[in-house]
Amino acid sequence: MAKYLILIHGDERQWAAMSQQEMRKRDEAHGAFCAAAGPAVLDGQQLEPAAVATTLRTDPHGRVAITDGPFLETKEAVGGYYLIEAPDLDEVISLASRLYEVSAGHSGVEIRPVVDQG
Repeated sequence: MAKYLILIHGDERQWAAMSQQEMRKRDEAHGAFCAAAGPAVLDGQQLEPAAVATTLRTDPHGRVAITDGPFLETKEAVGGYYLIEAPDLDEVISLASRLYEVSAGHSGVEIRPVVDQG
């Protein structure tokens, strides 16, 4: 079985402006995803807004530079993730298709295989 990281990204302003009904739909979709995936979900969390991120980079002199906020200024930010274990990508796509963010219009889901270091 392989591990896959499902990254949920979207427009944080639109997430913040969601109506109670939209939030309920989102929560129900995440519940359906977790129920369908069962023990395949190894971890999953919602993230704080990108504005509270801390970015580390090396400056031209080799010193670590610490910056408040995300590295890139983009409209979309990672808002959460799931780490799942599945037999193949097709299974992950089938499960991730249940997530609200796939069809919300202002967000999306990225699936990335985790490198097996073993």
